[in-house]
Order: sequence, then structure tokens, then C-alpha cells
Amino acid sequence: MLSTAASPWLILLCLAVGAGYAALLYSAEAPWSKSVNYALAALRFTVVSFLCFLLLSPFIKTTTTTTEQPTIVLAVDNSQSVGLFTPQPVLAQATAGLTQLAATLRGKGFEVETRTFSAGLRPARPDSLRFEAPTSDIDGLLTGIGESYDGRNLAGVVLLSDGIVNQGRSPVFSEFNFPIYSVAVGDTLAKRDVRLAVLTYNRVAFSGNRFPIEAEIDYDGFSSGTATVELRENGRVLQTRRVPLTGSRRSQKATFLVTTNAPGKHRYEVVVRPLPGEFTPLNNRKSAYLDVVKGKLRVLLAGAAPHPDLKALRAAIQQNDNFALTTYLPGITPLPAQDYDVAILHQLPARGGMGAEVLAAVRSRKVPTLYIVGAQSDFTAYNAFGTGLTITPRGSQTDEVTPVPNPIFSRFTFEEDALRRYAAYPPAAVPFGELRVSGGAEVALFQQVGRLKTKKPLLVVGGVPAQRQATLLTDGSWQWRLQEAADHDDRPEAYDRLIIRTLQLLTANANKKRLDVYPTQDAFSTTDDVTFGAETYNAIFERIYGQQIKLALTDEHDRTRTFSFTNSEDGSPLHLGTLPGGLYRYVASATLGGQAQQDRGELLVQEQQLEILEARADHNMLYQLARRGGSRLYFPSQFGQLTQDIQQANAKPIISSQEDLKDLINLKWLFFVLLALVTAEWATRKYSGGI
Repeated sequence: MLSTAASPWLILLCLAVGAGYAALLYSAEAPWSKSVNYALAALRFTVVSFLCFLLLSPFIKTTTTTTEQPTIVLAVDNSQSVGLFTPQPVLAQATAGLTQLAATLRGKGFEVETRTFSAGLRPARPDSLRFEAPTSDIDGLLTGIGESYDGRNLAGVVLLSDGIVNQGRSPVFSEFNFPIYSVAVGDTLAKRDVRLAVLTYNRVAFSGNRFPIEAEIDYDGFSSGTATVELRENGRVLQTRRVPLTGSRRSQKATFLVTTNAPGKHRYEVVVRPLPGEFTPLNNRKSAYLDVVKGKLRVLLAGAAPHPDLKALRAAIQQNDNFALTTYLPGITPLPAQDYDVAILHQLPARGGMGAEVLAAVRSRKVPTLYIVGAQSDFTAYNAFGTGLTITPRGSQTDEVTPVPNPIFSRFTFEEDALRRYAAYPPAAVPFGELRVSGGAEVALFQQVGRLKTKKPLLVVGGVPAQRQATLLTDGSWQWRLQEAADHDDRPEAYDRLIIRTLQLLTANANKKRLDVYPTQDAFSTTDDVTFGAETYNAIFERIYGQQIKLALTDEHDRTRTFSFTNSEDGSPLHLGTLPGGLYRYVASATLGGQAQQDRGELLVQEQQLEILEARADHNMLYQLARRGGSRLYFPSQFGQLTQDIQQANAKPIISSQEDLKDLINLKWLFFVLLALVTAEWATRKYSGGI
């Protein structure tokens, strides 16, 4: 539709201008006939009138109409519990019913999509489903659907599930703005079953010490008898306990006391022997993974003066039983004459030479060191230590910053929960000036000033393998731990993990290996992407890159897989994908400067058995979800009724219109039309003998 904001009088004026121009030009005697004269006048009238009309800014308004059909999402719980504990005829009936439901709804004009727990999986047909997901997060599945279809024509969600939730929160505590049609599978009948529910143990133990492994056994359907519980290592039975199954209780505990003198990672398996008439033995075993160390790592915490940071650091370190802490303040406490595995120097070296004795001891013994700089730090002395960071402050100026993890730092990982907690930290003061990171040093944390994420370092790891050194550029981190404790029920886990992992990194690299290959986490689960990092050094222990490295990974059954990769300057790790649970040994080899180098270690992959712990379906939860949306609970034999109810809900297509305004003067073809008219007039006049 052609429109203009001008009044009709202006349009008439445009026509008058065109008519007047044509009359003045073609009213005199001409060397051509009257018919040609009239035609030329008409051409001039058209061109001039239209040019005047374009000056009024006319526009064309177009309206586009689109129709969005209602969508039904088939949300399928494809977890292992559904496949294991739903009778196969019922499960086959359910998948067939979903297929028929999808076909019928598409025939009625609905859009149908299938969603499952498996990330990125969009099965084309419901009958292509495989019930293999290791966890059940129904709330996450429904929330993701709501976010994907926000503002769209979502007519409802058909949820096929057994109602068992073992990850995320229960969906009954969430609000959904779409109807949920629950289809119940699984089995709600109580079964005669004994299951190993929980193993409780410390992840770190010391060689020669006794440490407990406590097993909690739950049971149903047994009112007498005993269960035999075994502790095994490498298939060998170490200890046996007998647990009475009494009718008055539904849970018992068995405790094993273990002693080992072999440092390293150990995998112990606790197994409940199957009982006659037991429903399933799948949930009768669990594994305990322990890291046995020679002894506690000795940590020296030395400060230039009493400071809140020292208390925060002490509290973080004392959360880990693997560290023995000694605190030293110059002029207040004496310096114990012993060797240390790692040192934390708070504002040391300090101005005035304070703490020279502890600095001399740390430097002479090449103790791995974490430097924490602050207002009392002597930056000139610090810069001479070769930590991998040079600090040139501008007077006493400071910036107020919060920590931001470096995404390419791979020496240890930052959990998603830690990233959220870091974002809530209060700003801490850091020296303002030039911060220069030298070759071989890595930035673990950057500075964020307000909302601006900078590339200025906050936590730097450097030095050489013989003496690793790290630097934290603030003496206000105590505020972070205090704030996190206040926000998270006195559990500042992100801060404590940062300090502990930094110390572990410093001590783990206190060697002279030219090839250092390591798992990027202490332990992985069977759903994690297992990743390895690598560092290579030349003969004088300078970092080098682009080296070809071979990695041989051997599982507990002596099966070996070989990988090959090249370490890059951006710190990209080697991705192995998911691995079965167990304890793996690895051997890495490379040729550096013509010399063969080798590194060895262990990799721990923990099994996830969440789906076999609970076999009893929770149909009540599915009923609550359906009732809140005005629906009801269905079973696999009722897909016909479900199809009718969805159609009777009378979901309508959404018709939307979009108007588009386009200035007429922007249409390029009009230029060529006007050019053609002017050309025709000129050519006619020229041909007829006009000037």
C-alpha cells in the first residue's frame, strides 16, 4: 500500500507543477505533429509530477502474516533406571505409544519435538530412544524446554518418566507456564532388595595409618537374616562384615579399618553378596578411591605483620588433612628450624628488610613459594626473585578488583560454582602500575575492575620446576573468604579450593622433570571429558612448545590405549573423552633436545551409580506435575486417551502480522523508469528535429 504523510492539496500541487511545466514547454509551435506534441507533454508532465511527489517522502507499507502451529514436546526420561526397572513389554508399549502420538498430532497440524536428558540429542523418532543416561534431572529438562519455547506457541509437554530424580532439584518446586501431560513408567511396588547406599571415607590417607571406610546398607522386604559385606582390592577380599537385617530397621552400617603402606592412588570395592530372592544385585557394590601419601606436606605461613589474610589462609589450609601448618611472624614467634615443602610469604620481602631470615631460609633451600603482595611489600626485592612476574607500581595507587579465571589455564580447573562465587566477591586492592609476565609463567586469575574484565594478572604461577613460585597480587583476599562464608552457610569452598590447589600445584612441580604430563583434575567421573595437560622444558628448564608427546593409558585389566598430541602455547589440553570407572596408569614419553624423556602417573575415574540406587518409581511426583497444569496422570496403555485430551485442549495456531515501511525513493527500479521516460522524450524530440 502506497502512503504519504502529505495532505491531498500537496499532491494536487505536484500535479499542477507537472501540468504547468508541460504546458509552458509544449504550448508553442513545434516542428512535429500535434499527437507527438501531446505525447511529449504527457511524458514531461509525468516525470515532473512524480519528481515533485518524491519530495513529499512517500512510502510503501507491506504487511507479512505468519502462522505458528501449536507445538507438543515429548520430554522422555531416557535414564538407565527406566530401562532397567520398567518391564520390557511396558517400555515397548510406551515407545510405540509415543511414536503413534507424534504421528497423530502431526496429522492434526501440531509440531512435535522430542527432548531427552542426553545433551544435544534430538531423536527423529521416539522409537530410536536408548535408555542410557547416567542421571535423572527432570527439573533441568523441563526448565530447558521452557527457556527454548519462551514466547512461542508451546501447547504442552508430554513427560514420560518413572519420577526418580537424582540430580538437580525436584520439579515440584518449580513453576512451569505450560501444561504437563505425565506418562508414568517404572514400577512402584516395593521389592526385596539390598543396596549399598553410601560410602563414607576420607579422600586422603597417610601411609602406615589406619583409616575407616564406612558402608551404609539399605534394605527392603527382609525382616531377618544377615547380609555379608566384603571389602576388596584388585579382586582380593581384604575384610568381611556380617550385618543383621532386622524388621525394626531399614538401614545398617558396616565399618572397615584399613592400613596401607603403599603411597599412591588406591581403589577399594565394597560388595554386598546377593541374597536369595533379591530383586537386583546391580546396586550391591560401590568403590572408594583414596590417595595415600607418605606424610603431611609441611607448610610455612610467614607474614610481615599480623593481618586478617593470615587467619583466612590458616583456615583454608587447615581444611585439608594433607597439610601440616607452621605460622611465623618476625619478632613475635621464632622460626622453627625444619624443612618445609611449601611456603606462603605474606608481604615478604617487606620494606625495611623485615623477615630477612625467613627469606634466606626459603631461598637457600629452594622451597616452592606463594608470594602475597601488599602495602608493606618491597617490590624491588621481590622483582629480583625471578617469580615470572615483574611489578612496577606507580606510587601507592591501587585498583579495586575481583578475580576472573583465565580460560586457557589448565594446571587446575575452576568449577562452575566457583565462577559464580567469584562474581560475588567484594573488590580487593591490588598495586596499580606495570605488571609484566615473563616467558614460562602462566596467569591463573585475571583482574576485573568493576564490570571490566582486564588482562592484568591477579594470580601468576612461574619459576622453574626446581622451585615453583606463585604470586597473588592482593592482601585483601580475606574479604573474599569472609563474604563467601556469609553467603554459603559458613562454607567458603571456592576460596579454600583456590588456596589448596595453588599449594598442591607448587608442591607437585617441585622436581626437575623436563616432561610433566598430568590429569587436569584430581579425579574425573564416568560422565566427564578426561583431559591431560603437559609441560616440556629444555636443558636449562625453559618452557618449550610444539613437542610431540605419546601417552599410553592402561586400565585395571592391563588393556592399553595410546594417544599422541602436541603441547601448544595456548595450553590446550589433550581430550580423551569419557572413560569407564577405575584406576588407570599412564606413561608419557617425548624426545626433548635429542634426549628421551618419560613421565608416569595415575588417573582416577569414579563410577556414577546413581541410576541403580533407587528402583522404586515415584508416580506421585508425576501426578503433582500434571495436576498443577490442569492435566492428569496417564499410563502407557492410555495413549489413546492422552491423544484425545491434547486435541480437546483446543490449542490454536498463533497468527502474527509484521508491517514493513519502505521509502518509495529507495526503490532502485523507479530511477530506471524515470530515466527511461526522460530518454524517450529526448529521443523523440531529437528524432523529430527538436533541440
